[in-house]
Amino acid sequence: MSPPRHQAPAHQRRRESPEVYRRRRRVAALGLFTALVIFGWLLSPSFGEKSSKTKKALIPSTTAQAQANSTTTSAPSNPVTIAFVGDSILGNSPTLPPDPNNYLSPVAAALKAPNVFGNLEGVLTDNAGASKCGSNSSNCYAFHNPVAYAQVFRQDGFTVMNAANNHSHDFGSQGVSDETAALGAAGITQSGLPGQIALVKEGRTTIAFVAFAPYSNTNNLLDLTAAKALIAQAKAKAQIVVVYMHAGAEGASATHVTGAEESYVGEDRGNPQAFAHMAIDAGAALVVGSGPHVLRGMEWYHGHLIAYSLGNFVGYQNFGSGGALSLSGILTITLKTDGSFAAARFTSLSLSGINQPFVDSSGASSTLVNQLSSQDFAGQGVSINPDGSISPAAA
Repeated sequence: MSPPRHQAPAHQRRRESPEVYRRRRRVAALGLFTALVIFGWLLSPSFGEKSSKTKKALIPSTTAQAQANSTTTSAPSNPVTIAFVGDSILGNSPTLPPDPNNYLSPVAAALKAPNVFGNLEGVLTDNAGASKCGSNSSNCYAFHNPVAYAQVFRQDGFTVMNAANNHSHDFGSQGVSDETAALGAAGITQSGLPGQIALVKEGRTTIAFVAFAPYSNTNNLLDLTAAKALIAQAKAKAQIVVVYMHAGAEGASATHVTGAEESYVGEDRGNPQAFAHMAIDAGAALVVGSGPHVLRGMEWYHGHLIAYSLGNFVGYQNFGSGGALSLSGILTITLKTDGSFAAARFTSLSLSGINQPFVDSSGASSTLVNQLSSQDFAGQGVSINPDGSISPAAA
C-alpha cells in the first residue's frame, strides 16, 4: 500500500489564486447566511399574519362582509337606553315657532338619551303646492315643516323619526322624498316606509326600529302576517328590536285600549292590543305607540313593556289642546343586551296653549297613565312610581 500523497490546497488544485479562493468562500458564506435568515422568517408568526392578510384581501366582498357581520354579532354587546316621545311637529308652515332652535329647551334635560325616537306627525318639505287637501277642504289636515327643521330635531337629540302615520304623505311622493333626504342629511334614521327597518348602533349593540301604521303606503299594521315577517327580518339584523305603532282611535275620549278593532272617522285604525302582542311574540323587545293624540296605559306582556300611546309631544298651534290632549310624557327605557327589561322612567309633561312641552311637577300624566293601566289590563298594567320609575306588573 503506497503512502498517501500530500494534498495541495484547493486553490492550487483548481489553479486559483489565493485572492480568488478567499472571495469565493466569502460569497458561499454570505449565501448560506441569507438562506438561514429567509428560512427563519418563513417560520416566524409574523409571516403567518401577513399571509393571512393577503388571503383576506382575495376573499370576495360578500364573504368578507359576512365575516365582518359575524364578528359584529359575536362581539360582546351592551345595554341600551332610548327616550321615546309621541306626535311631533314644530308647527305648520307658515305658522312656525319664532325660535325653533330653543323651542324644546324646557324639556331638553328630560329628553337626553343616547337615542331619541319620535313620531314625525307631518312632512319635512319646502314644496307645499301639492297638499292632499283640496282648496275647499273643511275637515282635512296637512302638516309640514321646512326641510331645515331636520337639523333642529337632530340638535334636540332625535336620532330616529317615524314616517308610519296618516300625515307622512300629506304632500305626496315629493314630500316623502324631501323628508327622507332631509333626515338623512341631518343624521337622523327614518323608519316606517314600506319595508323600511331603521338600524342604529349604541356602543356595540345594534337596535332595529320597525314602525307601522294602518296604511298601505307605510309598513301596514293591518296585515299581521307581513308585519310579523318584517319583525323577523329586523330580528336577524339586530340584537334588539323595537316596534312602533301608530294605531287606535283619536281624540280626548280615546284614552282607553279597547282590545278590539278601533276606527276614526270611518277609517280602520287596527286592534292595537292584538298587534302589540303579536309584535312581542314575534321577537320585539318593546312596543311604543302614539296616534290617538292622548296618553294611554302601559301593559306588561310576557316580560316586555307595551306603551300604547305617548300622546302629543310638540305641535306649536296645530294640535288640539286642553284636558287629556295637553297631557304628555317622555318614556326613557333601558334594555339589556338580550332585549329584556332593565329599567324605565316616565317624565310627566304638560303642553301649553300653543303646544309647547314643559316638565309637569304635579305628575298629572303619570297619574292618568296609572289609572288607565290599572283599568285596561287586568293586573298586567305597569305602575309609575312618584319618582317616575316604572315597576313592571310582576315586580
